[in-house]
Amino acid sequence: MAVRSKTSPKDSRAGQAPKPASTISGVPVEALYTPEDLGSFRYDEKLGDPGEFPYTRGIYPSMYRGQLWTMRQFAGYGTAEETNRRYKFLLSQGQTGLSVAFDMPTLMGYDSDAPVSEGEVGRCGVAIDSLQDMEDLFAGIRLDQITTSMTINSPAAILWAMYIAVAEKQGVQPAQLGGTLQNDILKEYIAQKEYIFPPAPSMRLVVDTIVFASRHMPRWHAVSISGYHIREAGSTAVQELAFTLADGMAYVDAAIKAGLDVDEFAPRLSFFFNAHIDFFEEIAKYRAARRLWAHIMRDRYHAKNPRSWMCRFHTQTAGCSLTGQQVENNISRTAFEALSAVLGGTNSLHTNSMDEVLALPTEKAAQVALRTQQIIAHETGVTNTVDPLAGSYFVESLTDEIARGALDYFKRIDEQGGVLACIENGFFQREIADAAFRYERELEAQERIVVGVNAYQEGTRAEVPTLKIGFETERAQAKKVRALRERRDGTSVRNRLTELQAAARGQDNLMPVLIDCVKAYVTEGEIMATLKEVFGVYREPTIL
Repeated sequence: MAVRSKTSPKDSRAGQAPKPASTISGVPVEALYTPEDLGSFRYDEKLGDPGEFPYTRGIYPSMYRGQLWTMRQFAGYGTAEETNRRYKFLLSQGQTGLSVAFDMPTLMGYDSDAPVSEGEVGRCGVAIDSLQDMEDLFAGIRLDQITTSMTINSPAAILWAMYIAVAEKQGVQPAQLGGTLQNDILKEYIAQKEYIFPPAPSMRLVVDTIVFASRHMPRWHAVSISGYHIREAGSTAVQELAFTLADGMAYVDAAIKAGLDVDEFAPRLSFFFNAHIDFFEEIAKYRAARRLWAHIMRDRYHAKNPRSWMCRFHTQTAGCSLTGQQVENNISRTAFEALSAVLGGTNSLHTNSMDEVLALPTEKAAQVALRTQQIIAHETGVTNTVDPLAGSYFVESLTDEIARGALDYFKRIDEQGGVLACIENGFFQREIADAAFRYERELEAQERIVVGVNAYQEGTRAEVPTLKIGFETERAQAKKVRALRERRDGTSVRNRLTELQAAARGQDNLMPVLIDCVKAYVTEGEIMATLKEVFGVYREPTIL
């Protein structure tokens, strides 16, 4: 077969070579890709069949021909009762999994009546103070018939304990529960900044959940290693991939150090990636992630079980790509981003609502976002064959390039002493800040166009209906938690907190005592205050 030359193809209309181009992350993109770009490409080495090592083409042989991805819309606002109604609405509309968004006080370990919670209760998610709220959140929803993802990090073990306790009240044993706990504390230090304890005790809590899941909850993913927030902080696609997989290796190291065999827990590790707007770059990122993780688990950690080699991941469309200007354009952005996730082989997907840049989504906007996934699944035909872009000169070259960039970052991280050392010395933060600065400079110079923002602008911004959470919600939730404290068994609460403090000072797994605490209706804030006495509170060093 003749191979076309790639030397500066001319544009017949202008008589000039095309201008340079790159992905949104700065990876150079050629005007034309040919077999030359693949070099000595070997199918079995770089691709393999779907369901086979290195899983570039997907972790299951039939992928969406066998089963669609889980449509898991992120939802939570106001009180547990209000969010329960939204869950039931989404399930009635065809959603196939639940995903809990918690409010800021819950994420930071405070009860709703704490002074620091004022003005934030129920605003960015649902307020959960105690087992009573978790019971209300899942009232009428059988937990053995649905999988649930919980976006919670520092207090993750506490909220998970509440979920386990609710299931037991339904007659559902822990081994029957399926779902995912985000629980990725390392990315908090790197990007999202919702840490509470110092890194060492924080890692202990994560490892305790991994060990507990490995021994008692075979259907549960105890940690979802999250690149999403790293990308939202301004990283490139390569940085998102590299830093996320580096965090994954740190958790693997910690779990092995705790005495687990790698094949005991690795099959239940999962990942969470961002679906940004650069269509082909995102597809290449997901394919590179599966290939890299397969080699890491097989070759670096010597895992024997093929399930330990598989990179399972949830995807959410990019919140940072949404614009407050011309918000209807966000429907199109989300659709393209969701399509890239599907073509990249995601296992689970959340599509952002067009109004999320302004507020929590209205019911109508959430329905449109869910319908976007359903249209991709049932109307576009992209689910009819597995990895339809495999063999594309461009896609395979870009996959290789992103993988090479990630490997370079792994080397740099290892040379500095690993993930924790790079958190302390500010390496991750500086890399992300530099990438975010470069992107903003490109927008200001109009080297990159965002429709409605720096081009195709409109004079006035249209009024968009938004979901408003009033102060009455906060007052009601604070009253609810105070009433709980009045009627519960105070002696039992004190005894459970004493046991928790002793366990935290020791080395035993904290999950059993946390479950005992929440069953006694100890609140999240009370548990966190006890743990702070033992673990302390983290203060980030100043990084210049």
